[in-house]
Amino acid sequence: MAIDDVIVGLDIGTTMVTAVVAEYNENDVLEIIGVGTARSNGLRRGVVINIEATLKSVAAAIEAAEQMAGVEVSSVITGIAGAHIEGLNSRGVVAVTGRGREITRVDLERVIDAAKAVVIPMDREVIHVIPQEFIVDDQGGVKDPIDMIGVRLEAEVHIITGSVSAAQNLVKCVNRAGFSVDNIVLEALAAARSVLSQDEKDLGVLVIDLGGGTTDVLVYLDGAPYFTSVVPVAGAQVTSDLSIMLKTPMEAAERIKRESGCCHPSLIEPDDESVIIPGVGGRPPLSVSRLDICTILQPRMLEIFKMVRERIEKKGYLANIGGGVVLTGGGALLPGAVELAQDVFQTAARIGVPADHGGVVSEYRTPRFATAVGLVMFGAEAVATRERGGRTKEKPGTVSGLRKWLKNFF
Repeated sequence: MAIDDVIVGLDIGTTMVTAVVAEYNENDVLEIIGVGTARSNGLRRGVVINIEATLKSVAAAIEAAEQMAGVEVSSVITGIAGAHIEGLNSRGVVAVTGRGREITRVDLERVIDAAKAVVIPMDREVIHVIPQEFIVDDQGGVKDPIDMIGVRLEAEVHIITGSVSAAQNLVKCVNRAGFSVDNIVLEALAAARSVLSQDEKDLGVLVIDLGGGTTDVLVYLDGAPYFTSVVPVAGAQVTSDLSIMLKTPMEAAERIKRESGCCHPSLIEPDDESVIIPGVGGRPPLSVSRLDICTILQPRMLEIFKMVRERIEKKGYLANIGGGVVLTGGGALLPGAVELAQDVFQTAARIGVPADHGGVVSEYRTPRFATAVGLVMFGAEAVATRERGGRTKEKPGTVSGLRKWLKNFF
């Protein structure tokens, strides 16, 4: 089976646009062959507020990835995030109609359709419908009921919805930059796809994607998503705190955060060198200790984690995350973030790094690329499905529900 498709994941974040290009090699193994980044100037908290600025950032990131990969990009799988994202759980039930009461793929599609028949506002659209479990004649915990015998089939699903206008503006930016959108995927779902193991999903795990404008939250239980949320506080607010307290520009504050920042005082040695803060407007530079910087960064990071804890505790999921906490996104690179998460959630925590897909390994194996790599993996599954003639082992409904909707608008 020869697979020729070039697959591109495009993560349009609040502070950075990231593009990852992958293709199948001669052995039909997916390999990442190019990455590109560009500063993002047209988004606020994950939502497009300036189309012209965003499309320039998109074009720059994809162009950089094209040059590294040596291929020309025409279409992308892009991520969507923002405070407008909402998740809910639903259940559907149908009678099995197959011959001999044998459950077929048609029955699965019918029960998924029944489960997603929920009332949502006109300005929102379903992005994903993800099966959690199937129930055959009151027998729960079934992951794949095809070919089982039964009279009654139920499905419990996780439905993710988002703003229609936010999705339209996102696609418009990509289109005007000269590329088409094959699919839209929730960024937290893409990040989880690239950094989680199946064991973690089965045990129950909390994924916290610490971006620039938003912190995306996803809880997996028994192998499937059960809770989706977006906290409107993230890395940009952490940098802003540093900028205000040190009276230095945002760019300088970001550099200080990356080079000398820490959010857990236990990691700071007493003899650590002081940090020089550049003077502004003719003022002389200042010398500040790393501990002082930590006292500025820690409260905001603590606030973010406490907001996440409060939301999952309210739903009763905190006691079920046996797989611990996985931090990803650029904010996960802040020293002390793992230790702080362990303190807040009282469980194990780690940094989520994309798995090895060959090619330019050193470039993309960082939390900053988790979402873009995950988008590539979603695209690869769609390519593999087409190569099998439309048949796939994946559960129905896992692919973005926006695909048909996008065709109607663009």
